[in-house]
Amino acid sequence: MAAASSQTDLRLVVLGRTQEGKRPAVSTILSLQDSEQGPEGESIQQCSKHRGEAAGRQVVVISSPAWFSSDCDPQDRRRHISSFIASSSPGAHAFLLCVPVNQPADAETKALDVLEELLGPFAVSSNTIILFTHTEELEEDERLEDYLVTWRKDLGALVERCGHRYHTLETRGGEEEERRAVEELLEKVEQAVKESGAPHFSCRLYEEVEERVREKQEELVKERRGEDVTEEDMEAVREEAEASIDNLNVDVESFFPSLSISPSSSPPSFLWLLWEKITNWMRRLPKVVRKEALLGAFVGLFVGGPFGGMMGAAVGSVAVEVGRRKTQKNK
Repeated sequence: MAAASSQTDLRLVVLGRTQEGKRPAVSTILSLQDSEQGPEGESIQQCSKHRGEAAGRQVVVISSPAWFSSDCDPQDRRRHISSFIASSSPGAHAFLLCVPVNQPADAETKALDVLEELLGPFAVSSNTIILFTHTEELEEDERLEDYLVTWRKDLGALVERCGHRYHTLETRGGEEEERRAVEELLEKVEQAVKESGAPHFSCRLYEEVEERVREKQEELVKERRGEDVTEEDMEAVREEAEASIDNLNVDVESFFPSLSISPSSSPPSFLWLLWEKITNWMRRLPKVVRKEALLGAFVGLFVGGPFGGMMGAAVGSVAVEVGRRKTQKNK
């Protein structure tokens, strides 16, 4: 049976760090059970493609490994890039970058930088949507937009680069609210496509890949059915042809010059370790004091030295007390 036409599907490419919300995002969009996505370890190592219906639309969701990660092998990186582009050819309608709200945004900033280098600036400014995850870390009455403005200007900078487009699929209201969140996401995708003025995103690399896919389709059909090639026959071998595109001529080394630097000596890794320690400590605190403690920790971190530590502790203590009084007043 022929697969649904790739020309009419809404194609979404889900990007993000390993285990930072990509798998749940795919499940939520297409209402899949975990078993339908295959083994967890397998999905981490290779690009996966799932097709289904969501909010009355035919949708294809391509989940790509974290090829922008600094510890990704260059050969694997080229294979992952080739795979997600071929799987979403002739062009993605949207790139959904999963961003955890409880971690620093250096990896996601790098992902946007590389996406711009690889596919051009419009891939980010016109066709990328930030998909926030781990929003359970927010307090129950706190809106995501308020959190971004007040506490996380680094995440706000990502949103700004993506044409101020962002969303979350994580809800506290059950299946009905979840379905509404999916519908709103697809509406944002369609609005972004409409504003771009093109039927889907495209660039030189996508055009090159689509030409190679079409050639492979024709080759496969002729091998099996002779010279009489129909579009239906071509579509039946579409995904097989896409899977054959695994080594595009992409200069990944020029996109990742920092690979020659030891990760242990680079500033982002140092800050990442500090952030991990801070957030692991915060998870053991009551929610009412988490953000205040984080504020104090950051003051201490960026001022530095004994004075920074003292100032951070003072700021954190004052913020905690203010937060407690506010909570008591609202009871």
